[in-house]
Amino acid sequence: MIEFRTLSDSHPDLAHSPMLRAALLTLQYAQEHGAIGLTKTKAFKRVFVHWAVEHFDWPDSSAEEMFRYNKVINEYEFPPLEVLHYVLITLRLGRHFKGAFKLTKRGADLAQAPGKLFAELIPFFVLKLDHASYARFEERPFGKWDVWMNVINVEANLGTTERELFAAFYGQEHDWDNAGWREMAAFSSCVLHPLEWAGLLVQTREERNGKHVHHVFKTPLWRSALKLDTDEMLQPMKVQ
Repeated sequence: MIEFRTLSDSHPDLAHSPMLRAALLTLQYAQEHGAIGLTKTKAFKRVFVHWAVEHFDWPDSSAEEMFRYNKVINEYEFPPLEVLHYVLITLRLGRHFKGAFKLTKRGADLAQAPGKLFAELIPFFVLKLDHASYARFEERPFGKWDVWMNVINVEANLGTTERELFAAFYGQEHDWDNAGWREMAAFSSCVLHPLEWAGLLVQTREERNGKHVHHVFKTPLWRSALKLDTDEMLQPMKVQ
């Protein structure tokens, strides 16, 4: 079972969530400006996309890096914003009206309530969204969130690697340099990346023996926001 705990609006661990931060910024921008302009295809106009790239502080997508290769960026070229736009509309925190994105009353209320917005946004984003729909690969990993998150809760408690985590579910024979790379890519795109975007996991990268190794750690937000069946199996973290 997966249970998200209720966090206060001032809880410091909420700062670990890129998706929550992006949602708050988007809702507050729409509130301050009255609306966000839409293109004919109902995507956010470039003026807001550029603002989002500069202000979201998205992991591995710095404004400097993105504008280095593209002076003009559309919504679909910044996947976190495209996904967030869909989620906000689906949750009815905003709506399209006369060529603009406008907040609903509920969206306006949650724009100033990070804890309540997290409770609305993150469980839906992680557990309900089809993450393969915006990933580079259409493949979906075999499994379900209840199993994935309870196993990750134990395996990543003191840190692990992406490959070791994948092996805990699907066996040791898969790796990025053999035929199993597609399964690993699907797992990374549909499980690890959403949890990282939600702020529940964080990944660090290093080069070891000519290979890039991804380390996976639970964030403080994971520990404060989640209640899982495997919590009783965890060993306490050592304080140095």
